[in-house]
Amino acid sequence: MIRLAIIALIIAAVAALLGFGGVAGAFVGIAKILFFAAIALFAIFLVLGLLAGKGISNAID
Repeated sequence: MIRLAIIALIIAAVAALLGFGGVAGAFVGIAKILFFAAIALFAIFLVLGLLAGKGISNAID
């Protein structure tokens, strides 16, 4: 998902250089949404992984 955000930023930069301000703004918005969604998913899976790891280590002991 971060890769898609970076691709959207590159497309926005190219569009801005070519003078397509509206398209560039749209792609920047898309990149922001993808970036924050990726950060949120990372945080959720990090917490779930830590909780699952504690459950497994308690079961082994």
